[in-house]
Amino acid sequence: MTPGVNAATKARINHKIHEYPHDPASQSYGTEAAEKMGVEPARVFKTLVVAIDGKTLAVGVVPVTVMLNLKQIARAAGGKKATMANIQDVERSTGYVLGGVSPLGQKKRLATFIDTSAQQFDTLYVSAGRRGLEIELSPQDLATLTAAKFAPLQA
Repeated sequence: MTPGVNAATKARINHKIHEYPHDPASQSYGTEAAEKMGVEPARVFKTLVVAIDGKTLAVGVVPVTVMLNLKQIARAAGGKKATMANIQDVERSTGYVLGGVSPLGQKKRLATFIDTSAQQFDTLYVSAGRRGLEIELSPQDLATLTAAKFAPLQA
């Protein structure tokens, strides 16, 4: 399994693994996940890595149906400006490839922020660490495992 799945299992939190055949031609990994699992897209969250003030990396976890508001995540992280991190930095710091970045089990623990909309669901879905693999868990368990804070992050 992936480091993300291992982290959830080791912490003994209630979770479910969902696997589906990933289509390499898919334009949106998150939308593809929702469609193939037959899940409401608002419950499927993407993991985005940003650079805060050009220095530190942080993680934003938002529904696949919305865009990440860079000003909001910068504010949540105590910075002034956020930009999307470059691919090499994302893969080096998380240990995952783009499209399969999980907020769980990252190589380097990054400050993590989960959109407040997650709190309305009993469970949500995030990448389990590779394309075609999702982990379902409660928003609170996700926050606990990643030491995340809830913040409004939608554009």
